[in-house]
Amino acid sequence: MFAAPVLYDGDAEPQRLEGRRIAIIGYGSQGHAHARNLADRGMDVRVGLREGSRSWAAAEAAGLRVMSVAAAAAEADAIMMLAPDTEQQRIYDRDIAPSMRPGTTLWFAHGFNVHFNLIAPPDGVDVALIAPKSPGHRVREVFTQGGGVPGLIAVAQDASGAAREDALAYAWAIGCTRAGVIETSFAEETETDLFGEQAVLCGGVSALVKAGFDTLVEAGYRPEMAYFECLHELKLIVDLMYQGGLNYMRYSVSDTAEYGDYIAGPRIVTAQTKEAMRQLLANIRSGEFAKTWVAENDVGRPHFTAARLADADHPIEQVGVRLRALMPFLDARVVRPDMGVANLAGVSLADRSAVATAT
Repeated sequence: MFAAPVLYDGDAEPQRLEGRRIAIIGYGSQGHAHARNLADRGMDVRVGLREGSRSWAAAEAAGLRVMSVAAAAAEADAIMMLAPDTEQQRIYDRDIAPSMRPGTTLWFAHGFNVHFNLIAPPDGVDVALIAPKSPGHRVREVFTQGGGVPGLIAVAQDASGAAREDALAYAWAIGCTRAGVIETSFAEETETDLFGEQAVLCGGVSALVKAGFDTLVEAGYRPEMAYFECLHELKLIVDLMYQGGLNYMRYSVSDTAEYGDYIAGPRIVTAQTKEAMRQLLANIRSGEFAKTWVAENDVGRPHFTAARLADADHPIEQVGVRLRALMPFLDARVVRPDMGVANLAGVSLADRSAVATAT
């Protein structure tokens, strides 16, 4: 039983967006999906980008109106902020704040900047959140197939008295109400999102995979075997969880694997691990993580860049590049040292090996 109702197409009032001039700020993962889905719904949408942006031509090629951020903000009466978290405050202060006037709507897909008071919209402005729970390419892909991805909505400031209804209409426009939308708050969305990324989805899983790989290799097992057991097969398990939760995963694997789950899991994720998670959450809730991350960006990301380069050189990455290049069924990607990405889809097996060797 859900504590809050799940909202669908029938709960939304799409007509609320008719005649609204909507500006999408940014054309990255989420930006391109929102802008194109809105356009397909017949909305009056324009994209705001910095001068010289590499995304400018791509947005125009998609048939969208593109202009500077300041021009888009001045023209629009509803603005969706989809630039990276660490750039939003600067963009808002310089290009958007001058256009904030009573009756304007300011939307976000992540509550970071509002919740941690980096952006403080003036009175008289609606401030709401519409957050698809999926990467942008899936928001677009599933929409074009007639479906949608689940989403969240929240209201931080309701000057008009209809901020919630407008947010739900926007969720309809990008397809989220096809899958279901849950109401939340800026605080809950921001804090749970950051915690999930750090403790489980990115930080926790990455560290666990590397530790398992290192343990096997240090014990004398071949790196290729360690890669398959600790990284490659992870997708099989996660797909089962995605379909039916932990119980379906356990139902689908062997009894030996299920027994190992019960006796070994608690030895890996211990009381000390849970305490570390609590500390991570406290750090997020207090705003200390946001403060540290903003400060890191202000000085040019030295620690972030060093960590990125160090992990790119981890043996599991080197082994993985070689093995994935030998899997023609896989839509493989190779991240190069300059952090560019090469797509191996459609590349011959011989050429795949050459790409992998050159990385």
